[in-house]
Amino acid sequence: MIYSRIFGGLGNQLFQYAAARAVSTRLGRELVLDARLAPPGSHWAFALDHFNIKARIGEASELPPAKDRRISYALWRAFGRDPKFVRERGLAYQAAIANAPDNSYLHGYFQSERYFADVLEQLGDELRIVTAPDAQNAEFADRIASAGHSVSLHMRRGDYLGTTKGSATYATCDEAYYLRALERLSEGGRELKVFVFSDDPDWVRQNLSLPYDVTAVGHNGPDKHYEDLRLMSCCQDHVIANSTFSWWGGWLDRRPDARVVGPAKWFIDPKMANPDILPERWIAV
Repeated sequence: MIYSRIFGGLGNQLFQYAAARAVSTRLGRELVLDARLAPPGSHWAFALDHFNIKARIGEASELPPAKDRRISYALWRAFGRDPKFVRERGLAYQAAIANAPDNSYLHGYFQSERYFADVLEQLGDELRIVTAPDAQNAEFADRIASAGHSVSLHMRRGDYLGTTKGSATYATCDEAYYLRALERLSEGGRELKVFVFSDDPDWVRQNLSLPYDVTAVGHNGPDKHYEDLRLMSCCQDHVIANSTFSWWGGWLDRRPDARVVGPAKWFIDPKMANPDILPERWIAV
């Protein structure tokens, strides 16, 4: 059996699922999710139930000690073999994670398609959003479909710019980055219809100035983040921020001719470098 700790936002949860699902598939073992760090009603609540996942959430009785049981948890981390704690070391791809043995408990972010490159078709099915869209989002999806050459563009502002830790960790995807990215997508005279997804849509409407037909998408709140992911994946091309959320907005578009542009520099802090975060077929700017 393979266990995966699920925590963080939806983008991180998708990476954690995908990497662990690939390990469990290679071994022919069941995947069990530990969702205790993503409780219902929390800011980072478990959200994979909106997808066609094939794993189940583990019961407390079959999982290792919870973190609030400090002594038991520490002993399991130090000496436990049932299951064996396997932790990511750094952010780049690590073969030791991809080749983890049976009865492993995987903990990390696993932010690279390399972890699951051999099961893309399977994950393309399991990571389909199966929660039906509400009327407003169904209408918006039709609007994107009829827009011509549509591009999803993601701007993440809140926790990146509004906190000392965020601004010291992540590189800034500024307006110059988005202009360069859109120029790459508009080569050949393509007339782009840009749909901007952001956690601060009011700022986008008031401040973002791009020489394209731009629509700010802001009707989905944090409880409907999967709706934004679905709308992003409906676009023909994608400009992502240094955000795992928009990474998946591009990845979930499974059309072979879809183009995804991402920032060449993801982090300011060199200790957090991840050379494997953008698939080779994507365009780094």
